[in-house]
Amino acid sequence: MRLRIFTLICLVGFTVARLHGQATATASRVGDLQIGAMFNLANSDYRPAYFKGFGFYSTYDFRYHVGIEGEFHQINDPDPTDGVYERTYEIGPRYVLHYGRFAPYAKVMYGRGVFNYPPVFGDPKIGPIANLAYNIFAIGGGVDYHLLPGLNIRAEYEYQQWLSFPPNGLTPKIFSVGAAYRFH
Repeated sequence: MRLRIFTLICLVGFTVARLHGQATATASRVGDLQIGAMFNLANSDYRPAYFKGFGFYSTYDFRYHVGIEGEFHQINDPDPTDGVYERTYEIGPRYVLHYGRFAPYAKVMYGRGVFNYPPVFGDPKIGPIANLAYNIFAIGGGVDYHLLPGLNIRAEYEYQQWLSFPPNGLTPKIFSVGAAYRFH
């Protein structure tokens, strides 16, 4: 008799658990991914002029407030005959807050920066002195605005520190605006 009661309790418990299958969140997802492009305006301390360029970025938020970001920047000297440019590849964590359609964030990045030096003695026929790569650190912050369900627009500021750049390092400051497709 006890075995029948125990079996009945187990069957009822199993059935009740299956009836409450919708009690868990059905709209949850693993993460939030966006891929976008941006326009850059940089104040490089290599020259007094502002450099302009473009870039690409991708973010993946695997928690509600925590994610990872990867970026590419191509910053060109305003004088195209010099051939001077800064190219960076960065990756790092980011922390995001959510206020309605606004998502302000802060990030810390590490990566590689390539600097193309000007031609020797200003003669473009001779070519650049060197095209060298340096390790870089960057901190930054900005805001993503959820314009449409699948479209974000962004404004951000980033401060970079190029290590071992002669003579005293390089510290570009980059302001970017862009848009991204948000997978949802």
